[in-house]
Amino acid sequence: MTEGRPFTVAVIGASGLVGRTLVRQLTGHTPWHVVSTAHRRANERTAPLDIRDRAAVDAFVDRVVPDAIVIAAAERRPDVCEHDPALARALNVDAVRTIAEAANRHGAWVLSISTDYVFDGSKPPYRFDDTPAPLNAYGRSKLDGEHALTDTAKLGCVLRLPLLYGPVTDWHESAVTSLVPAVIASAAPDATAASMDAWATRYPTYTPDVACVIQQMLERHATGDALCGIAQWSGDEPMTKFEIAARLARALHVKARLVPQTASADATPRPRDCHLDSSRLEALGIGRRTPFDTAIVQVLEAFGARSPAACSPPACSPSA
Repeated sequence: MTEGRPFTVAVIGASGLVGRTLVRQLTGHTPWHVVSTAHRRANERTAPLDIRDRAAVDAFVDRVVPDAIVIAAAERRPDVCEHDPALARALNVDAVRTIAEAANRHGAWVLSISTDYVFDGSKPPYRFDDTPAPLNAYGRSKLDGEHALTDTAKLGCVLRLPLLYGPVTDWHESAVTSLVPAVIASAAPDATAASMDAWATRYPTYTPDVACVIQQMLERHATGDALCGIAQWSGDEPMTKFEIAARLARALHVKARLVPQTASADATPRPRDCHLDSSRLEALGIGRRTPFDTAIVQVLEAFGARSPAACSPPACSPSA
């Protein structure tokens, strides 16, 4: 950290599900200077930045001179990655390397967000040092992005995360809340029952908890004890999309008609169970988990109220 100025964190991709919540967490609960970027959804609070533009990335990092960079921008839709691998590589691999190279010039620590889809889902739970074996283009691009970060950054860490949900701007921002319209529709008189996947086990993880984890990782770096390599964080409640939908229905107080789909019907192959072991972070006292039923009510109420204050996360307090 440069003497005489505040610890500076750059959040790349601050308009997305993780980035938006992280900026809210950091600006609400730390004295740090937070600079954020977005691509298509830039506004008066975020600098416009296309991470595929090397010159623009270099100019941004050289201007801000951050102490830490969090890369929350990515192509995270498996079907899009499958059909446009060049786009997936540009965002998930090449841009990570570009940002890491720029960070090296200023001694900045870089945190890159990855996914449980780097594993094939056949032998959970997965430790941070287990051998990845992705099944689809998304997983392969994120694994290559991990290598781009760890091979390039002098100070860097990959944080693998599973299925995420949290404060949303529309239902389809998360695979959890994307089920809401079908759940509600299935409760209508004479409606057709909604078919929900009951094959794959997921571990929904609340983005305000992820923001807390990242803040705690940043705090270690700010005190000269940067975490490097690979780390993982995950919710600890296993459930299928069928079970998620049932819990959504309960939270929404609707009598949904749901049918379990016991075989995978995805065109893009997906792993069956990629439970991430979070013990590396837990051993450092890092982490927080909000029970799903508590968190999803907060998400639903905040979306209905359209109230930014209702979405504000609390201060971090670790819990196993």
